[in-house]
Amino acid sequence: MKMSKQADYGNWVPAAMMRLLWGMSAACVVLTLLVGALWKNAAVAIILGILTIAMLLMSAYMQRCRDLFAFEKGGVMGEVHQFLMDHFDWKRAAKSDGSGSILDIGCGAAALTNRCAKTFPKARVTGMDYWGAQWSYAKEQCEQNAKLEGVSDRTSFVKGDAAKLDFPDECFDGAISNFVFHEVRSAKDKRDVVREALRVVKRGGAFAFQDMFGQSNVYGDMNEFIAQLKSEGAVREIHYIADIENQPFVPKFVTAPWMIRHAGLIYGIK
Repeated sequence: MKMSKQADYGNWVPAAMMRLLWGMSAACVVLTLLVGALWKNAAVAIILGILTIAMLLMSAYMQRCRDLFAFEKGGVMGEVHQFLMDHFDWKRAAKSDGSGSILDIGCGAAALTNRCAKTFPKARVTGMDYWGAQWSYAKEQCEQNAKLEGVSDRTSFVKGDAAKLDFPDECFDGAISNFVFHEVRSAKDKRDVVREALRVVKRGGAFAFQDMFGQSNVYGDMNEFIAQLKSEGAVREIHYIADIENQPFVPKFVTAPWMIRHAGLIYGIK
């Protein structure tokens, strides 16, 4: 699916982070040269040289990751979004004419929201996010991107907290979310965020959530959690795909522990 090249969807690796990394790298280079030329202390110069090389390598690595994640360059995020969409069973959840309501939890700059609206041309999609300066996204940015994608008439955006959604029970025909739940600071137990997302989905509605579900320090035993959701009757049907970073569309280059590692997708019908 083609997305507008004019839209500003940001990047998982923020520009501010790259400026900091390259700035620190430059400072290390200058300091190493000064110590070597003026202080003439070989031991200190060697230590600084090693630190400088490490900083340059990290900066180059993160720059490469940023390029890969960029929608207008590497396109990895577009592939990640499409993987989620491919498992979101809207056909079963939508009304007979393909219409219905979908909630994108933690929409960021609305990349997934707009992809969803373009994929399902009769659906209405609500993008919800906490936004704020620390995330480098804004509601106005979402609205502008939706306009550029030609879906502003079927999308709306609201500020909110994924741990406590300001929507009544079972009010959406479907819900989606992409790598957001583990970032919700207002929820100590991230499993509660999953339950809250399911709460607003109608019986018979569809859901598809991607997150760091394979990280046991965040979600514990994911298979056990899924079995629990089934036994409680919270969902009628649920599937789990672990380690989606092993999918062919994710370059091995970005599977470092601090990037994409032990990511997963849960999807099904409530």
